[in-house]
Amino acid sequence: MRIGISCYSTFGGSGVVATEVGKALAARGHEVHILSPSVPPRLVGFEDRINFHEVRATTYPLFEDAPYSIALGSKMADVAEHHGLEIIHAHYAIPHAMAALLARMAIPGLKVVTTLHGTDITVVGSDPSYLPMVKMAIRESDGVTAVSEYLRDETYRTFGVGRDIDVIGNFVEPPGQERPDCRAWLAPRATAVLTHISNFRPVKRVMDVLKVFELVRKEVPARLVMVGDGPDRVEAEAYCRDRGFASEVRFTGKQLDIGTVLACSDLFLLPSATESFGLAALEAMGHRVPVIASRVGGLPEVVRHGIDGYLEPMGDVEAMAADAVTLLRDEDLRLTMGDAARERALGTFAEGPIVDQYEALYRRVLGKD
Repeated sequence: MRIGISCYSTFGGSGVVATEVGKALAARGHEVHILSPSVPPRLVGFEDRINFHEVRATTYPLFEDAPYSIALGSKMADVAEHHGLEIIHAHYAIPHAMAALLARMAIPGLKVVTTLHGTDITVVGSDPSYLPMVKMAIRESDGVTAVSEYLRDETYRTFGVGRDIDVIGNFVEPPGQERPDCRAWLAPRATAVLTHISNFRPVKRVMDVLKVFELVRKEVPARLVMVGDGPDRVEAEAYCRDRGFASEVRFTGKQLDIGTVLACSDLFLLPSATESFGLAALEAMGHRVPVIASRVGGLPEVVRHGIDGYLEPMGDVEAMAADAVTLLRDEDLRLTMGDAARERALGTFAEGPIVDQYEALYRRVLGKD
């Protein structure tokens, strides 16, 4: 098949998943064309059957803001026409699915599959100014998927669409050659390493991460690694300085090599206000790192409480800290949970079965069953 994939070029989960799906499809012999404002972080190196197309909105004096959606739809139509694309797989309802529907109008026979990732439904999509267009994108797509049962149900609740939505979860690959040598400079000997990875938006509740760590450090020697960047980073760094433990927290900024960070971690903290799936948690699990997270959104579909880690009510930093201390004081329990987490990540959420589901959906949409 000849498949176009449209996604954001950020470090967020939707861009990561879209890129990894594209790479997996190319490895299976499909021709893949990725359309994005810039090269997605996970699209590194030269790979056969993967083509990248940069999307740029030209600025004219008439426009106050460059019309990216129109530019994206036009690029999709151009690539589809000249490369014979059969499907555009849009990751995120706005603007990708809307742009793909415009491209379908220009290129008859082109099919559109839309994957819903979370905030396109729970935040952006439910905004009254966008709701009608998101609802239309879902209704008019030839196939629609959601990354969790939670998100599928939220989509039905928010938009009342009367169509089938397939649940196809995210996936992780087995870790490559791990480099746990970073512990030598992340933490002194016999000191635990706790990690958080996100885009530091309010929904990720990074201040809760720091409050959990603040309680843990009083009980167990520990260091905290904060990977990512975003609007809440300045407040987070100021909090560490004001509370006197800035030297115990490392803010790394955005990182491509999160595998090395996770290989050096003992626990992963994700106290989010909501998560449609929790890809960062799944990646931690793939590295045998137990997860302590909020019991929200799709996280209970990924993390099994008491088996792969612990799930606590959102905002209950005391309970999360107590869980962390329990695991850090009981190495056998922590290692057992880590093994269970890895088995689940690389079993239930393995790449092969997930990509099989996408291929089956494409064939169904194209009438090739």
